[in-house]
Amino acid sequence: MFTHRKLITISAIVGAFVVGEVHAATEWNVSLWGKRRAFTENVEKLAELVESKTNGEFRLNISYGGLSKSRENLDGISIGAFEMAQFCSFYHTAKNPTITVTELPFSRDVSLARVTEIYQAVHEHPIVEKDLARWNATLLMPTPLPQYNIISKTAPISDLAGFKGMRVRGPGGIMGVLGKLGAVKTGVPFSEVRQSMDSGVIDAASFAPHAHLATNSYKVGKWATTNLNLGSANCPVVVNTDALNALKPAHRDALLGSVEEALAYYVKNYDENTTGKYEAAVRDQGLALVTFTPQQTAELNQLAESVRQEWIAKYSKDFDAQALFDFTAKLFNE
Repeated sequence: MFTHRKLITISAIVGAFVVGEVHAATEWNVSLWGKRRAFTENVEKLAELVESKTNGEFRLNISYGGLSKSRENLDGISIGAFEMAQFCSFYHTAKNPTITVTELPFSRDVSLARVTEIYQAVHEHPIVEKDLARWNATLLMPTPLPQYNIISKTAPISDLAGFKGMRVRGPGGIMGVLGKLGAVKTGVPFSEVRQSMDSGVIDAASFAPHAHLATNSYKVGKWATTNLNLGSANCPVVVNTDALNALKPAHRDALLGSVEEALAYYVKNYDENTTGKYEAAVRDQGLALVTFTPQQTAELNQLAESVRQEWIAKYSKDFDAQALFDFTAKLFNE
């Protein structure tokens, strides 16, 4: 009798453990950096939607710098150190050359909603998918950014020659053009931008509005451009492909089915809050506004064309760069 009761007790414990396992939540670790800001609202909204749609059975645990350095997020995804991450393609162009096509200076001031559509289309191109597959990564959604503009602590420039010798922190496409004018690409960590401007390590930073706000570059700057229009960065959200494939169908549907809503929320928030807040900050700080003339813009566009052609020549031996460029250029021109 004792043995029978003991067996029943053991069976009950095992059964409870199994039931607990069945109903345990699926949790993904998400590697971001810095702090919560407009740039991360697509991921924050996605996490909220996924948890709601699955009644808490699937959760995204977002970490700001606790899982990896920003420039190592793609590496972490490749080995499955975490399931989701955000990174910027210009952090390591050799690791993701195909998506750097979107960072080229297309000399177009397009809406954030349209940038979203362009990046999504490029991310789904077979050449791009093959490139990211090397890292066991699937591009989940873009982080659309408006055209970058510069804030500098130097004396305001009156012509393009003023860029000569200027040490600028910025992404590839923009720096490709400014480099032809004599600017010096200078890399410093995102979190050290204001300190680097204060100490003179860099003279200027090229960012989207949210990043100028996050780094407080405007507080040490003397002038800001208004119409540089030489592109922005591509900072996608990626997932580990094996982890994505291992999700139960309901969780996978909740994740993929929430992307459009998360992006719509992100764009609305950026357009309605961040851009206006940045413009007000620049105005209240008293920065001089530098607006390029049609003639100066034409010169920038000529330099931009040479940067685009150099990109095609550089990567043609690795993949069909001309085809990918033509595909992307058509999207920007539509």
